[in-house]
Amino acid sequence: MMNMLTQLPVIWQVILTILCLYPIIGALFWFCGTVSYQLLHPRHVDEKWDQLPVTEQPFITIMIPAHNEEVMIADTIKYLMTRMNYTRYEVLVMDDGSTDETPEILNTLQSQYQNLRVIRVVDNQGKAHAFNIGLHFAKGEYILSNDADTLPEPDALMKYMNYFIHETDMNTAAVTANMDVQNRSTLLGKSQTVEFSSIVGVIKRSQAAINESMYAYSGANTMYRKSFLISVGGFRQDRATEDISIAWDHQMAGMVPRFAPNIVFHMNVPETIGDLYKQRKRWAQGGTEVWLTNLPQFLKHPWKHRYVATMFVDSTLSIVWSLFWVISTILLAGKLVIAAMTQNWQSMQQVFLMAMVFITFELLAGFLQIGAALVVDQSAAKLKYLLFAPFYMLFFWMINPITVVVTLVPAIKTIMGFGTGTWVSPKRQNLNTN
Repeated sequence: MMNMLTQLPVIWQVILTILCLYPIIGALFWFCGTVSYQLLHPRHVDEKWDQLPVTEQPFITIMIPAHNEEVMIADTIKYLMTRMNYTRYEVLVMDDGSTDETPEILNTLQSQYQNLRVIRVVDNQGKAHAFNIGLHFAKGEYILSNDADTLPEPDALMKYMNYFIHETDMNTAAVTANMDVQNRSTLLGKSQTVEFSSIVGVIKRSQAAINESMYAYSGANTMYRKSFLISVGGFRQDRATEDISIAWDHQMAGMVPRFAPNIVFHMNVPETIGDLYKQRKRWAQGGTEVWLTNLPQFLKHPWKHRYVATMFVDSTLSIVWSLFWVISTILLAGKLVIAAMTQNWQSMQQVFLMAMVFITFELLAGFLQIGAALVVDQSAAKLKYLLFAPFYMLFFWMINPITVVVTLVPAIKTIMGFGTGTWVSPKRQNLNTN
C-alpha cells in the first residue's frame, strides 16, 4: 500500500495522508482547543453567577415533548415542580400522540400543579412539530427544552439566565448545558460517560474558544431565546435531529450559541447495542443533513459565514473520512482474505503492522483528548472513568463512520423533500430520584 501511495500524484498523496491521519489530528486539535478555552476564554467552568431576585427573573417555559413516556414523565415533572431554584416558570408538556398511559398521568399531575399545562397533539408528527406548536402556547420569554428523562440541577434555570441578562449577551440565541450520564451501571453507560465528557468537555469548549461556534445544541436540555427561535422559523420539522439543525440555522443567521459547562443536567443513555446504534444513526443523518443544507449557502458567501468556517471544514472532513474509512477497511479486509488464501504471510504481517501503527498513534492522541476532557469536566469528578476510554475509542469511533455512510442516502432524500420528523421514544428505565 505504501508503494502504491508513493506512485500517486503529490496532491493525492497529501489528501490520502490527511484522511489517514484525520482522527489523530482531530484529537490533538480538540485537546489544544480545550487548553485554550481553559486559559483564554472569559467564560469558564468556574465563573460566578448571580442569584436573581424574583422581580428580575425573566419568565421561563420548560417545554417537555413527550411521546409514550409513562415510565419517566411523572417523576420528571415532580422534580421540575419541586426542586428548581427559580420562581417565575411554567412546565408545558407537548403530548405528541401518546398511546400509552402518558395522557392519564398528565391529567392527574395537572390537578396537583397550577403551573403545569399540557397540549395534546392528536397525531405523532415529531419532536420538532410538537415544539413549534408549543411556541404558540408558551408564556415564557425563554424556552428550556427538557426531555422526559432529563433532570437539570436545581440551580440550572438561575444559571441559564446569567448567560442572557448582560449587554454582551444580546445576540445569544441559545445556551446548552453540560450532559451527565445517570445510568452508569453497565459498560455502555460508563463508556458513554467518557464519550459525553469528550464531546462536551472538549469539542464544545474548543468551538467556543475558536469563534463561539457549535455543531449542535443538546436536545435534552437547552435554553432558547424564544424570539430567536421564531426569527428563524422555528425548528425544521422534516429533519432527523432538531437540535443540530436549529443550531446551524441560528449561526447561519449570525446568532451566537453558548456552551455552559457550569450547568449540569442528568440524562439516560442507551443501554443496548441496538438502541445505541439507532441513536447514532439519527445523529449521523442529522449532521449530514445540516451540512448538505447549508454548504451551498456557505460556498456562495464564505466571508459572510466565516465564523462557521471551521464547522464546515470539520464536517466535510468527517463525512469524507467516514467514506474513506469504510472503503479502506473493506479493501484491507479483502487483502487479508486473499493473502490468507494464497498463504502470503508476509503481506498479512505488513497489513497488521501498518494497522497497529495507526491504532497506536490514534489511541495516544485519543487519550490526550479524553484525559483533558475528564480533567476539566466537573472538576475531574469523572476521571475514574478513564479506564473505559479504550472501549470508547475502539468501539464508538468505529460506529460513527459506519452510521455516517449508512445514513448518507436517507440524508440526501431528506434534503430532496422526503424527510419525516416522526419519532419513537426509546425504552426507558426509571432512574429519577425525587
